[in-house]
Amino acid sequence: MAKKRVNGEGTIGKRKDGRWEARYIAGRDPETGKQIRKSILGKTQAEVRTKLKEALAEATEIDVVKSGEYNVAGWVQAWYSLYAQPNVRKTTARYYKGYIDHHVLPRLGDIPLNKLTSLDIQQFYKDLLENGRIREDTKAKKPGLSSTTVHGIHVMLKSALKRAVQERLIPFNPAEFCIPPKITKPELQVIPSERYQSYLTAAEQRGVLPMFYLELATGLRKGEIAALLWSDYDAQTQTIHVTKQYLFYNGQGTVSPPKSSTSVRYVSIPEEAAKLLEQEHEKHPKNPYMFPSLVTGEMYHPDAIVKIHRKICKDIGLEHVRFHDLRHSFATTALQCGVDVKTVSTMLGHSSAGFTLNVYTHSTSRMQQEAARIVGSVMPKMQER
Repeated sequence: MAKKRVNGEGTIGKRKDGRWEARYIAGRDPETGKQIRKSILGKTQAEVRTKLKEALAEATEIDVVKSGEYNVAGWVQAWYSLYAQPNVRKTTARYYKGYIDHHVLPRLGDIPLNKLTSLDIQQFYKDLLENGRIREDTKAKKPGLSSTTVHGIHVMLKSALKRAVQERLIPFNPAEFCIPPKITKPELQVIPSERYQSYLTAAEQRGVLPMFYLELATGLRKGEIAALLWSDYDAQTQTIHVTKQYLFYNGQGTVSPPKSSTSVRYVSIPEEAAKLLEQEHEKHPKNPYMFPSLVTGEMYHPDAIVKIHRKICKDIGLEHVRFHDLRHSFATTALQCGVDVKTVSTMLGHSSAGFTLNVYTHSTSRMQQEAARIVGSVMPKMQER
């Protein structure tokens, strides 16, 4: 094979079979010190020259030896144990573990890390949206994962591959060039204020009025209201101190800090809610939980609270209202009654008032209409002159 040196880096020559070949040194084996030689084939000299230039640039950016040690499964599992699990919230770590075990490993795990492409990942997202659901009881009705879940998998995978770039295992992050699905949020549902009375009456008949009255009056998350202790209530100031949440994942329950730092908060409650809490505590004065389970006397499983809510809704013929929609009902009612957005945001434990404005656009639009009406009422009537 006739050889031609290219700028002193690698050689290019024509093979007997008519193809062109470039040979170059990709690095040295750290254990033996020997050169790692690689070759590139192409139909034309120009094609091989371009590929050689790219390969030489890549060789200076990655650790050639370490790069070949991992497939996607090996690297993602290493990233999870070394970088993700020790540094994210427990609930986030559990979600990541589920994403990895149920989705990434079965579909991408065998691909060599340095061979993973943006096309592989984009196809992976498409497959998940179309047929990614694991649970058999829901797969028949809806085989694909939600856009929110697939977006979460994208965020995790992108983070894992970013670390691989930093470790010089791959030259660039293939997930950077993918288009994750747009998150489609369900339309907010609220309990109309005129249905509050019937809803709370049904809750009273089921023996859970104090808990659901407090929920409608504060908008606590289900894990937050389940984790409340009697010691979290200050009777003098009539406030609830939210410091924890009770979460379940893969059959394991844990009490952990709330969703974010802003979720640790004091929430003022109405006079009626305070009276109901006092009456509730009188039923079980030695029990530390604010709302002990009617069955076990222990902390309610968050999903058990959701089931009770569904029964209450069924009792009064109220359909398609999730427990989380009670939180939306509180926020919507507060905003429409004139409570300022910053106060509502703080009570909900949102990261910012801007986030609250974005979520409850429907309410703030009505507030703007009312503001326009009020301003219009004091403006001079120019057409009547």
